[in-house]
Amino acid sequence: MKLELGRCLLMDRLEEAQMTLQQLAHHLLLRPERLIDLAENKRIMSLKTALSIADTIGCEVRELYETLPSPHLPPLDQNNLL
Repeated sequence: MKLELGRCLLMDRLEEAQMTLQQLAHHLLLRPERLIDLAENKRIMSLKTALSIADTIGCEVRELYETLPSPHLPPLDQNNLL
């Protein structure tokens, strides 16, 4: 099933990890402004960045964004699967 990315959950995951955005930026050698852009959905994080963030704060990559079913797909017709 195709998924759409919803809201970035970075700030929620940071709170759970008891880490500040500045601390994460320091660990990843990134500017805090770049992480703010990700958290505010101004930019979509690359897979490399998502993997680094997830590894650093101890979560799964999929936990960094809400995921929504794509509204552009027709309903699945179970009769055509056979």
